[in-house]
Amino acid sequence: MLLWLTEWLTQYASFFGVFDYLTFRAMLAVATALLISLAIGPFVIRWLRSVKAGQPIRALGPETHQAKAGTPTMGGALILIAIAASMLLWGDLGNIYVWVALLTTLGFGLIGGWDDYLKLSRRNSDGLAARWKYLGQSVVALVAAVFLYGIAATPAETSLLIPLLKDALIPLGFGFVVLSYFVIVGSSNAVNLTDGLDGLAIMPTVLVAAALGVFAYVTGHYQFANYLGLPFIGGVGELAVFCAAIVGAGLGFLWFNSYPAEVFMGDVGALALGAALGVVAVMVRQEIVLFIMGGIFVLETVSVILQVASFRLTGKRIFRMAPIHHHFELKGWPEPKVIVRFWIITVILVLVGLATLKVR
Repeated sequence: MLLWLTEWLTQYASFFGVFDYLTFRAMLAVATALLISLAIGPFVIRWLRSVKAGQPIRALGPETHQAKAGTPTMGGALILIAIAASMLLWGDLGNIYVWVALLTTLGFGLIGGWDDYLKLSRRNSDGLAARWKYLGQSVVALVAAVFLYGIAATPAETSLLIPLLKDALIPLGFGFVVLSYFVIVGSSNAVNLTDGLDGLAIMPTVLVAAALGVFAYVTGHYQFANYLGLPFIGGVGELAVFCAAIVGAGLGFLWFNSYPAEVFMGDVGALALGAALGVVAVMVRQEIVLFIMGGIFVLETVSVILQVASFRLTGKRIFRMAPIHHHFELKGWPEPKVIVRFWIITVILVLVGLATLKVR
């Protein structure tokens, strides 16, 4: 919105031309989303407490979590508000990739919000039935995937990019839709599974979003993309501003979500942020790198799959409790130690992912 204003003002003062730079608007998006989160966070938390939006705690969860019962949930709405406001201010609203990212994120947020509402209204941890939640996610993800397939202007936009190999692209054809669907839905649910400890999910999300912002910037910049051996995709550079908004909103939310949390993200935030990472990775053609950088999300998901499969097949559990962060809790690790160590692992994995930019 403000980009259009500054473009008009440039004819009167050349200074306003600085707003044309993605890097400058990305910095503004970080700052704006952060300030919005910090400014409205206390009001949102007080309102959630006033409407008794306390988090129901699973009876089968770790005993230490029972003390968290009643902590306000649905705080992810704060993140979505900050992201949306920041993008409306600093994003290029004429860019189709921005709208795909934003609408996909908000669509998954609505599904998560309805799930949270049902949990609160029923006063237990059973929210939206899994089949209906999955159906909603599938609809939003498929609409995004089919739309992106339809607007693809070059073969590279629907090909699988292999990291470390220069110009290694595997044409997918309509398989692009299938891959995109699984990446978006899978990423959404993976972040949701990780959101079980104070601050555990939001910091890896911030780190991965920041790295995806770098990929978006270089992929949308012809000279950088050519130098780094990446397929150039015109317009996706604007997603750097979107990723920057996620970083700012996420850090602002972490101010209130750090241990001991004043507010929980809820499905409204976790499902939305996971989908945001997935759809950005699809648009910048970095699905495999997302798998690497989001290794903690992958680990959490795989731990649940293995636990369920093992119990159904053998009657035995591999972990003391799944997702795996609960396993470490039950082994005696204090919650802050689990959180920080998972953050450290994510930093390492994100650096590995970024290294693929040069190692080709």
